[in-house]
Amino acid sequence: MADNYSLPDKVHVAVDVVLFTIQRSELKVLLVKRLIEPFAGGYALPGGFVLADESLEHAAMRELQEETGFKAHYLEQLQSFGDPGRDPRGRVVTVAYFALLPSEQTIQPGTDAVEAGWFSAHAAPALAFDHDRILAVALRRLQWKLDYSGVGFDLLPDRFTLSELQAVHEAIHGHPLDKRNFRRKLEAGNQVAETNEMKPTGRKPARLYRFIGPR
Repeated sequence: MADNYSLPDKVHVAVDVVLFTIQRSELKVLLVKRLIEPFAGGYALPGGFVLADESLEHAAMRELQEETGFKAHYLEQLQSFGDPGRDPRGRVVTVAYFALLPSEQTIQPGTDAVEAGWFSAHAAPALAFDHDRILAVALRRLQWKLDYSGVGFDLLPDRFTLSELQAVHEAIHGHPLDKRNFRRKLEAGNQVAETNEMKPTGRKPARLYRFIGPR
């Protein structure tokens, strides 16, 4: 039987990174304002094309650092997105990652981004390409992992109060949580341990805890 299979037109591979952090008890996502077409002047996730001699993860880390000056504290592959019309320049398949940053850092926009900034992850502006969909998938993944893994601790310092930990969970889910139920679930999960350190607060000092895993 003759082999009628023929190679399609060239397909490009890209990576995009959804970088989350917590600022003032709100979950934020890092967006860049595009300097070049397509969607010049619009907001997008940090990302770009994969070079011929690099892995997907290396490309994601490189693009994130080039466009924002950040090195990700936590990086996980999310999903691939390959709808034929997602990029007006041609056939582009992107592999999305999500990353977590435990504290604010100075943003340094790269060559193809005129500016970069933090936006509410629950109320982001309209994004270029299919980045609205990528952000929504990343947010669902983060919320899902929060219930069975230690991913939320990557948004906290090494020592934290239980109130700070609850604030992270509330920021990710986008709504308040019952304090008693939260702490009961936390105790059952055996993920934190008390330290001998205290943190000054407006009233009495609060006990500091540390993460003991597993992630």
